[in-house]
Amino acid sequence: MVMSLELKNQIEKARHNLHMLVERHEGGLGHPDVIRQSMALDELINEYNRMNRSQTRN
Repeated sequence: MVMSLELKNQIEKARHNLHMLVERHEGGLGHPDVIRQSMALDELINEYNRMNRSQTRN
């Protein structure tokens, strides 16, 4: 459960960073920095989902 809380915090930080990058690049969703951060956030969310799926199977 501690890992889950840490991962949730990382997701929230990555989400915040993504939002800030979009603002910095004036809504430029295609900017390389925005895309890179979006991919990082996707990976964290995927990891969280994998963790939750494995916990529900046990």
